[in-house]
Amino acid sequence: MSFQHVPSVRVLARADTAWSPGDRGLLWRVSYGVLRLDRPAHGDADVRSLVQLALPGDLVGLEALCVQPYRLGASALTPAQLEPVETGSVEERESWLQAAVMQLQRRSLDMTALRSGPVPQRAAQLLRLLGHENHLGLLGSTAQADAIRATLPRLRELAEVVDAKPETVCRALARLLPSRGGQRGPVAALARWHAIPPLASALSERRRS
Repeated sequence: MSFQHVPSVRVLARADTAWSPGDRGLLWRVSYGVLRLDRPAHGDADVRSLVQLALPGDLVGLEALCVQPYRLGASALTPAQLEPVETGSVEERESWLQAAVMQLQRRSLDMTALRSGPVPQRAAQLLRLLGHENHLGLLGSTAQADAIRATLPRLRELAEVVDAKPETVCRALARLLPSRGGQRGPVAALARWHAIPPLASALSERRRS
């Protein structure tokens, strides 16, 4: 008796690599979390250049629909989970290809919004994509601010996504996210960014009135 291997879900911690360019694999759907899709910059596999983000519900590993190796690498910007997608029949592949085309258009528009306009506007767009739209511009408790901060990627990763300097992104987030009280000002906000542990790295307190 033979048994067929059934792929299971993949759970990724922040910064975990899902696959590298050139790997072969399945089509996946993002159950939760956010992935970043990268290409090697200037042919250097150790230097990544962000191409797109993948959000909950998105298909990733689209090359599998064409029985091709992955052209982009994938890693977790936030903790994430992937579930395999069945692509056996021709009809199924055509259906997933249609969904992939529409998805690529949406995510291309997202990346345009993340890379153009004033930095606060770009940072606000990123926070929306990360699920914090309801927290923008609100006052909150220290506990709430800490909880939001703990879910965010490192400041340098946020800055890379919006193509801005970390200090500029820190100031933008200080205006956008709930205040934790205490000392105000961009210098204090930046100091707290560097002081918090890596897995809780993100939210700079709202420092401006």
